[in-house]
Amino acid sequence: MEKIYNPQSFENRIYKTWLDKKYFTPKIDNDKTPFTIVIPPPNITGQLHMGHALNCTIQDAIIRFRRMQGYAALWLPGTDHASIATEVKIVQEMAAENLTKKGIGRKVFLERAWKWKEKYGGKIIEQLKSLGSSCDWSRLAFTMDENCSKAVNHVFVELYKKGLIYQGDRIINWCPDCKTALSDAEVDYKDMDGNFWHIKYKIKGSSDFITVATTRPETMLGDAAVAVNPNDERYKKFIGKVAILPLLNREIKIIADDYVDAKFGTGAVKITPAHDPNDMSVALRHNLQIIRVMDDGGIINSFGGKYNGQDRVTARKNIIKDLTGLGLLEKIEPHKHNVGHCYRCGTIIEPIVSKQWFVKMESLARPAVDAVKNKSVKFIPKRFEKIYFSWMENIKDWCISRQLWWGHQIPAYHCKNCSNTMVSLNEITVCNKCKSKNVIQDEDVLDTWFSSALWPFSTLGYPQKTADLQYFYPTDVLVTAYDIIFFWVARMIFSGLEHMGKVPYRDVLITGLVRDKNGKKMSKSLGNGIDPMELIEKYGADTLRFSLINGTSAGKDIRFSEDKVDVCKNFLNKIWNASRFVLMNLEGRKVLDISEVKLNLADKWILKKLNNIIKEVTLKIEKYELGLACSKLYDFVWSDFCDWYIEMTKPVLYGSNQSAIISTLSVLTYVLKNILKLLHPFVPFITEEIYQALPNACESIMISDFPTYNKRLSYNKEADNMQKVMEVVKAVRALRAEMNVPMSKRAKLMFAENEHCKIVQDAKLYIEKLAFSSGIEFIKKENITSVLLPITTAHFEAYLNLDELIDKEKELKRLNEELEEALSELNRAKGKLSNKGFTDKAPKALIDAEKEKVDKFEKLAASIKEKIENLKKV
Repeated sequence: MEKIYNPQSFENRIYKTWLDKKYFTPKIDNDKTPFTIVIPPPNITGQLHMGHALNCTIQDAIIRFRRMQGYAALWLPGTDHASIATEVKIVQEMAAENLTKKGIGRKVFLERAWKWKEKYGGKIIEQLKSLGSSCDWSRLAFTMDENCSKAVNHVFVELYKKGLIYQGDRIINWCPDCKTALSDAEVDYKDMDGNFWHIKYKIKGSSDFITVATTRPETMLGDAAVAVNPNDERYKKFIGKVAILPLLNREIKIIADDYVDAKFGTGAVKITPAHDPNDMSVALRHNLQIIRVMDDGGIINSFGGKYNGQDRVTARKNIIKDLTGLGLLEKIEPHKHNVGHCYRCGTIIEPIVSKQWFVKMESLARPAVDAVKNKSVKFIPKRFEKIYFSWMENIKDWCISRQLWWGHQIPAYHCKNCSNTMVSLNEITVCNKCKSKNVIQDEDVLDTWFSSALWPFSTLGYPQKTADLQYFYPTDVLVTAYDIIFFWVARMIFSGLEHMGKVPYRDVLITGLVRDKNGKKMSKSLGNGIDPMELIEKYGADTLRFSLINGTSAGKDIRFSEDKVDVCKNFLNKIWNASRFVLMNLEGRKVLDISEVKLNLADKWILKKLNNIIKEVTLKIEKYELGLACSKLYDFVWSDFCDWYIEMTKPVLYGSNQSAIISTLSVLTYVLKNILKLLHPFVPFITEEIYQALPNACESIMISDFPTYNKRLSYNKEADNMQKVMEVVKAVRALRAEMNVPMSKRAKLMFAENEHCKIVQDAKLYIEKLAFSSGIEFIKKENITSVLLPITTAHFEAYLNLDELIDKEKELKRLNEELEEALSELNRAKGKLSNKGFTDKAPKALIDAEKEKVDKFEKLAASIKEKIENLKKV
């Protein structure tokens, strides 16, 4: 091992060895229990960000743990074609060459898209490898590869045959920029400042007006009626009459409908069926005309009269201007409301009537809700079930068609002669109704989430009954962030139940988001993002992994900064140096099996501690409490192993008793090996590098056995005795530190005789080393003199000879100077607070700060006085 911990010197080499030896590729073995995780497939447009790094570190830790436990552990990787995001990237690339989709045509565009995928699609895969991800790359999947595409088409056809997929004119969410439909889950709602425009509609044949309030005046061009509540006394006289639509002078009905809230706005609402889902429902009940007044780009069409050709923003301004000029704008009322935005490009979405493909959700959602209620699927933490139930129990039919070219083209064929629609796995060229050959395939592609909903089984060979599918499905745990519970998690559950008859996974482990040190979401626009690849290059993958996972809790956002990485780097340095200490002492020596070693008190203490940590870490990982597992390991390694046990071994290792040296080295090696195995799921590279340098190591740490709790190593009495000794050592160290005694200054440590003296005798070697003692004596209480400083613990009364440690007069002088300084600061703070000019004018924060100083220096002065009095007594 190199003298300095330098991860860049071995991480890539180790990962290549793992790949070459195919450690990540499990075989189907009926003598083993399978354990499967499918990766949430990152977009081929993406690169590794901190959220990916956290999510994949958690998955890798779980899969490495299960692999070491003897499971046939499969972590199946893959990427998502991401229809909208990828198409946007390609269109941007084409624009730089003055090319358009329409100009080059669908065939050439798709050829270009596949080339783009080959060029950029593997970038994030290579980054995941740099992180140390032990995915089975031989099973790497892509949502548009041959197997997944077969599954998508098969599922579409099957659902269509069952009557669960249909095509119809419905109000959908439309992105005028991406020019495609979006599902409800793909709309981000943001609070925005807007207005209620109060517009007067004239009643035909009278001088009366009815006033409606709207947040979108441009849609009034498509109004089909004005609606009021049937019980609203203000408007009963208008029901059944005709209103004149301002600006277009079109006649529309005034209708009564319980949908209208008489207390909201003016109590009269305009009904625009083609541009509002609630208005569409009203229109269907009253048989109203449906008039769509915008095209796919948000441009007003010919139904908009003189506003034809204007975009929706310009049309709004001109409509308001014209209404004002005609005296029909009664007032403008500020109004904050939720406005839907495209989740990809951020454009304000337009609810619009459109012919699309839908999945009927009611019958699919019901068993998926039951699966969570009956614990077939468990959310961790449980509180995230609420999000799932809220969405699933109020679910609407799913709009699955997208007006894009990149994606799975819908396997439906339309006869242009008789308008017959046919759905088939195979290409159709002749209409099965009129026998015309004028047949074209539906131009739309499927929603990306339609294919990723099949991910847990399409990646294993579905619809074929492959050996992989039969052995590895259902998967065991899905690890994902909480922001896609409805996008993806829910859809996989109902898809797995519908097509496989089984839930797709047993557990859903929800991770939080990675935020900056101030708790803000990381983003390029804010400039607070941290590139995980830069951290890997600087610190190594292990350091990044441990800093992400240590102390985290499921479902909770984490605050991340490079300071946290520095702390973890120090921890790994500590492990590296401790391992070098063991290896240097091992040179030229053979160690014994732990069962052959004659154990001393320190050995039994550390073995008991190790045994406990094995039990705790195993339990924590099995409960997915990985952050706690790391925290416990951190404390055990840093404190128990490095700071205590290694120091306890030095008197033996630097002694002359060869038998004792071999015994101690055997325990050191045993404990270190087990530490490395416990840490391996979290920091795989450093643990492999050190493990390979140890004697009797197996081929690789990642295929070694994970440690198990061993009752034989539960040395409870001895461990308890060592803890009593450690209490004395800590007390001695604290007293020496308090009196500023240098470590080189040693003093005799005397114990008052009691029933625990045998423990001290057994631990004499460690006490002398760790408490900087020049020797140990046992004395009777009557022989205690005033020059002995008392050290009291729960089990011992011990004493240090003051004359051997300090110059009493010099120490009293130092303490009195400290007291004088503390009292000076105390009086200064009290003086400020007694000054009325200060307390009347100073900000509250400054006054509180002075009060805190008074409290601080009062306590400090009292503490120093107590030390002085104690020292005078000696």
